[in-house]
Amino acid sequence: MSLHLVKLCVGCESIADLEGWIAETSAERRRRKQVDEQIHTTRMMPKRVEDILAGGSLYWVIKGMISCRQTILDLRQVTGSDGISRCAIVLEQKVITVEPRAMRPFQGWRYLEEKSAPRDLKKVGKFSKDMPETMRRELAELGLL
Repeated sequence: MSLHLVKLCVGCESIADLEGWIAETSAERRRRKQVDEQIHTTRMMPKRVEDILAGGSLYWVIKGMISCRQTILDLRQVTGSDGISRCAIVLEQKVITVEPRAMRPFQGWRYLEEKSAPRDLKKVGKFSKDMPETMRRELAELGLL
């Protein structure tokens, strides 16, 4: 069974913001003739690397709601220019919308067990996937989605 991570998507107002940022950084890497992979760097390296790499995703919390996820392709130990060891989370660039779920602010990342992970919207029902993100968020806050 896969293990996932959940993290705050600081600075994003919506899933569209996240997708836009991914597209911009990808275009910039291609322009610079760099490897086109999305990497999110965080301070701590997870201890359960094998469980995460067995199909885990990074679930993003946007404006207080778990809103989407990206598949984790790799976890790399890196050292910054300041000499501090960090974790580079290599992500698939495709963003998958999930059932919105409220989550309080926290620092760093948290583990998310498979059984507790929100379902992908395409698995929930067509009406949810086609609904605007703001409407999904409001309905989830009211407990109606």
